[in-house]
Amino acid sequence: MIAQRLRVAAYAVCLRDDRLLLARWVSPDRARRHWTLPGGGVEHAEDPFDAVVREVAEETGYEARVELLLGVNSRTRTVESYDGGVVDLHTLAVFYRARIAGGELRSETDGTTDLAQWVPLAQVATLERSVVVDIGLDLHRNAPPTGHAEPIRRTGLMRH
Repeated sequence: MIAQRLRVAAYAVCLRDDRLLLARWVSPDRARRHWTLPGGGVEHAEDPFDAVVREVAEETGYEARVELLLGVNSRTRTVESYDGGVVDLHTLAVFYRARIAGGELRSETDGTTDLAQWVPLAQVATLERSVVVDIGLDLHRNAPPTGHAEPIRRTGLMRH
């Protein structure tokens, strides 16, 4: 039987002048990279609202102010775990619209990301990116009244 694991994460959709704030995720062995929204795992007893503010600061150097809960996405997939095993991963992702209220853009050191930058919206679709980027942008554009993010189906460069 494959082990099951739940991961709760919070992500920020930060837009400024038709540019999206992204962070580049790096695998533990440093061999793989892809773009993602600033954000990440919610720690034990941490509110997702607080987690997204913490994650934006860690990954980009910015102080974020949450403006709106955009929605929630739930997805499952089988992945290789960091110890080399296989797990059935259920990710529950909470997406917020946030604005930058202070700080200076800088890249994270000794973390799960190695670069932060503002990317023109027109270029986002051409990037090797996590599906969370598309989910966050879809929630931002469509603002579903239920806050439920429908599954994203796309082809091209994508990371889960």
